[in-house]
Amino acid sequence: MQGNIAPTVPAPNPIDPGVRIGHVHLRTADIDRVREFYVGVLGFDVVAEVRDVPGWGTTGDALFISAGGYHHHLAFNTWLSRDGGPQPDGVAGLHHVALRYPTRAGLADAYARLRAVDWPIRQTADHGTHEAIYISDPDGNDVELAWDRPFDAWPRDAEGHLIGRFGDELDLEALLTGLE
Repeated sequence: MQGNIAPTVPAPNPIDPGVRIGHVHLRTADIDRVREFYVGVLGFDVVAEVRDVPGWGTTGDALFISAGGYHHHLAFNTWLSRDGGPQPDGVAGLHHVALRYPTRAGLADAYARLRAVDWPIRQTADHGTHEAIYISDPDGNDVELAWDRPFDAWPRDAEGHLIGRFGDELDLEALLTGLE
């Protein structure tokens, strides 16, 4: 399925265009379980891990992880969620977190890691602007693993507007050929 994406509408008082998402902090039911997934499977580095520390009027555990030495890209805590269940459908909240890999080979490596532990893939997509693999983490948080195509390769119509692709599947076997 394809569709034209409306042109960007600038804000009346725009934010600095260099702003990026610095990190995402998520609640978890179990620090050890998310550590095994994000560190053991995906390969993030542990920056800090603390147990039974105060936060939000209670005590709990926290884990801070990163790629490449950043202070942390993802953080998890159990302050208000220890042993809790996943957020149910039908409520407002975070839809998913996207982890952007700098190369297509990096995305292929992520898929190979998931495949090695038989991690379920919810969906794949070739959006034209980027390729994506959608999974759920151990707490039911939805995660998009993605690689962006170069900006000049993004699909555009004759007027230069992006053409969004919403139903194209990503060929995972072809993705793995990037690792050979």
